Amino acid sequence: MPRSSLKWIYLCLLALVWGSSFILIKKGLVGLTALQVGSLRTVFAALFLALIGLGSLKHIKGKQWMWIGISGFFGTFFPAYLFSFAETEIDSAIVSILNSTTPLLSMLVGIILFEAAFVKKKFLGVMVGLAGTTALIWSGATVNPDQNYWYSLLVILASLFYGFNANIIKKHLQNLPALAITTGNFMVIAIPALIVLASTGFFSAETLSAPNVPMSLVYIGILGVVGTGAALIVFNKLIQISDPVFSTSVTYLVPIVAVGWGVLDGEEFSFVQILSGVVIIIGVLIVNSRKKIS
Repeated sequence: MPRSSLKWIYLCLLALVWGSSFILIKKGLVGLTALQVGSLRTVFAALFLALIGLGSLKHIKGKQWMWIGISGFFGTFFPAYLFSFAETEIDSAIVSILNSTTPLLSMLVGIILFEAAFVKKKFLGVMVGLAGTTALIWSGATVNPDQNYWYSLLVILASLFYGFNANIIKKHLQNLPALAITTGNFMVIAIPALIVLASTGFFSAETLSAPNVPMSLVYIGILGVVGTGAALIVFNKLIQISDPVFSTSVTYLVPIVAVGWGVLDGEEFSFVQILSGVVIIIGVLIVNSRKKIS
């Protein structure tokens, strides 16, 4: 299949999976703390990848392990906790919307730190997408005035980390198999995640016997295996066959799925946000159109 077609299939698949991740975090927080959700998400993904990807680690050589480690912390470890803490105060759909800043931040990081070329068309598309995102945030704050929007800064920081990670993979890990990158990431961050998990008292009889914990573990297990482990393999492959701005533009589509889940779960959502979602999609199309803008 041509790369031009395959990258769109990967993009839509990731939008569906990651768009469902935010409601899974919300459900996991019913019985677990933010630190436990972030840690367990990483641990479950690491176990899954250990089963399917240990053999791929032979492709990682020498100094590449340094970039694998940096990629693991910035692309997964820190964001897992930041998103969990954000959802203790902000609706899952709004968190997914705020995450739409990732493509702009990815482009800015690429230009400032990785000598990426400035492309007017992509910048215009990103700005259109961000305009839709801003409208979504504004209307969300109107519908939910009691939510603490200072926690939105955690999502912006996580999005910055995602943009940094996308550029690292593109520049330093381009020739490694996607499975090797993802498995290597989690082999590096699994031990720190377990240390954080143990520090929360998760393994105590009191925590494990709490009534909401078993179902929360099911939700975070799905999130870790499908929404983190398997999805990151696809995402790393997408970066390799496209570019950081295209691959991170999945965050423009994720809110559409996430908002749908939020509505089903009783989160309030306005007509203005639907229109804003359309603007976001237009931004994605501009970023990835072949027509040049003079």
